[in-house]
Formats: sequence, C-alpha cells, structure tokens
Amino acid sequence: MITDSQAGTNVHEVAEGIYRINTPVALPGAMPFNFNQYLLLDDAPLRFHTGPRQLFAQVRGAIAALMAPERLRYIGLSHVQADECGAMNALLQVAPQAVPLCGRVAALVSMADLADRPPRALADGERLALGRREVQWFDAPHVPHGWECGFLFERTTRTLFCGDLFTQGDGTVPLTEADILGPSEAFRAPMDDYAHAPYTDAVLRKLADQQPRTLACMHGSAWRGDGAPLLRQLAQAVVR
Repeated sequence: MITDSQAGTNVHEVAEGIYRINTPVALPGAMPFNFNQYLLLDDAPLRFHTGPRQLFAQVRGAIAALMAPERLRYIGLSHVQADECGAMNALLQVAPQAVPLCGRVAALVSMADLADRPPRALADGERLALGRREVQWFDAPHVPHGWECGFLFERTTRTLFCGDLFTQGDGTVPLTEADILGPSEAFRAPMDDYAHAPYTDAVLRKLADQQPRTLACMHGSAWRGDGAPLLRQLAQAVVR
C-alpha cells in the first residue's frame, strides 16, 4: 500500500500484525537506499524506529493508514541516531501516552535528556507485555555500533527488530526469502559500519539462539526464514 505517492512511502505486513513502513531515498551518486520503521499492532501499539525528523509527515501518514497515531504507547529504538529516533519528540507530541523504549544505557546517556518524556528502560533479557504479544530486549553493545545498541524480539511471531544488521541498499521488495547476507556484505564493504568489538560473535550468536523467523531490517527488505543460521553466518563474515 502506497501512503505517500510523492515520497514513495509504503506499508506492508511482514509478519502477523507487524507492518514495515518504508521510504526510498537516494544516497550521493544515486545509490538506492531506504528507511524502514515497524509498527506492531496490539493493545499497546509499538513503533520501532521513528525515522529521521524530515520524514515525520510521511511516516505519520503511513501510521494513520493502519491506526490512529495518538494510540501509540511505545516508541522503540536500537541506538541513538537520527534514523532511529530523529522524530521521537514529534511523535511524542502526537501520542500523549507514548514513551520512548530503549535499553538502560541509551536511557542513561541520551534519551533521558533528548526525549521530551522519560524513557522506559529495559534490562538485558527483560520482557514487556503489549497485550496479546510480548517483546524481549537484548543488549548488543557495539553490534553493529553504539555502546547503547540493543534489539527487540517479538516472541509470538519470532520477529527480530534487528536495526542496522543486514543493511541493504535496495528495499523495493518488502519481504523476501532470498539471500540478504550477500547484499548486506556488499553494502558494508566500502564503508564498514561495524565496531568489531571482541564480543560481536557472542552477541550475534545470542540473537541466533532466539531462533527468529522474521528479520525486520531497518534498511532493505525484511526477511523470512530460519534466522538462526543466517545470524551465525553474519557472525562469521564480520569477525573473520
């Protein structure tokens, strides 16, 4: 579903009750790129990533195509960057009951000051009920980058909101079962965005142990399949 014909913003369901909001952009040199946010519909609706501040109008329109934006309860982020939380305060103005949702480090070093409303900080492994659904937070410091980095896992559909992992240039296909590791490694090659921390392998393998069935990538297509071996392959590619 196209929700903004001028910007190309579109919405597609990638798992039951989980929707990818996608806006294509062009990087310098006309390289294709895209920003994704994900909306999880439940009693306490959750949005993961806000998108950059300059895309707020387009993303708000996409949310409105699925639900009243003021119903949002949680606005999650993996780490503190403009595409993750640039429109946080604009969203908080629209949704009076919403709060930022992040890990304890992000709350401590950034979001308690940057956000207009106090964040809900999650500890590593902590679970949060949204109604019929439950999400779980996993700390992932410096994976791929950012001390405060972490990821949410929705346990019913086994969807991992995996942020900058598996970043692909082209996100035309909303949900794929094709290879995303090859395209993401090709995108990483010219300008590696991984911190390559000594525990990168352990973090990726911890995520693999959750056996995700859908990978909700922030840049590129979402992916469906057996996510455990794919995450282990990513670990091998990054740490070698």
